[in-house]
Amino acid sequence: MTEPALWSRPLEGARIAVLMESDYYEPEIFYYQHRFAEEGAEVDFLTRLWDQPSITFTGHEYRAPFTVDRSFEQLGERGLARYDALVVPSGMVADRLRYTEDVDRLAPAAELLQQAFARPDLLKGIICHGMWLAASIPGNVKGRPVTCHNNLIGDVRNMGAEYVDQDVVVDGDLVTGRTGQHHHLFARSLIELLVQRRTR
Repeated sequence: MTEPALWSRPLEGARIAVLMESDYYEPEIFYYQHRFAEEGAEVDFLTRLWDQPSITFTGHEYRAPFTVDRSFEQLGERGLARYDALVVPSGMVADRLRYTEDVDRLAPAAELLQQAFARPDLLKGIICHGMWLAASIPGNVKGRPVTCHNNLIGDVRNMGAEYVDQDVVVDGDLVTGRTGQHHHLFARSLIELLVQRRTR
């Protein structure tokens, strides 16, 4: 009697970082938590911890708690190099993360995203209102085809990006999604691209 074939986990050993803050969209975040892991990837949720060991955020729809104990503040380029993908989710996450105390400096999360854009080997995923985080580093999306929430179309055009009326848009190392409700299509595109990169 032959044993059944093992379930394929094509992203075994891959690491995906997902930025987090309060007013996150629960269905999206919980989906990433399980869907990426289902493919074998390790999923890290990162935030600005403000010198605390952890922070418990609340979701937008159901006020569901979600505790994060990993910071991106001291990640640096070496730490970023450990990841295969960086995801900026929907909801108010990006707006909260783009806060900066010093108006003459980028917010730490925007600095992280800028470092990510400097690495073509790192897949960037930005969905819905996540594009807010790129607003202070517009040169990174200038001239690139993207999609976003309808409320941000004017913003992305002002950033010099080329708005595309699709649910998911892939442009090389950048994947953008229209809304948080399209998280399943967005995640599938990220998974497919990561698998392609690993099998080259």
